[in-house]
Amino acid sequence: MMEQGTVVVEQTYAAPIDKVWEAISSKDQMKQWYFDLAEFRLEVGFRFQFSGKGHKGAHYMHLCTITEIIPLKKLQYSWEYEGHPGYSLVTFELFDLGDQTKVRLTHSGLESFPQDNPDFAQTSFNGGWNALMGSSLARYLGIGV
Repeated sequence: MMEQGTVVVEQTYAAPIDKVWEAISSKDQMKQWYFDLAEFRLEVGFRFQFSGKGHKGAHYMHLCTITEIIPLKKLQYSWEYEGHPGYSLVTFELFDLGDQTKVRLTHSGLESFPQDNPDFAQTSFNGGWNALMGSSLARYLGIGV
């Protein structure tokens, strides 16, 4: 699901909500499926960064600041790139379905990034988040539903 400047990915996992929350908020668990973060603390205002590669191998330093935490329900942080204009927000929302958990990932503000760079195209973010949520996190948690 995409609207201009926003990517939304919903996935349901055969895992309890506390296990999914740990997977998206624990540095040690995040490096298993997301990115290897040098530092990550679950506190509003905490800044973290990580390196990622574009389609043709360009390196991008991602700069993030946690903006909202509702334990077991919501984790939100800003997402910017060092040396490039733009500001976006990544929001993980968790929904307790008993022995399953639905996660809605929303990445908004993508239109603020340079639109002449294919690495910042909405389709690139859509593909990346679908792979992370539908493949990497599903594998880490055991399997999606």
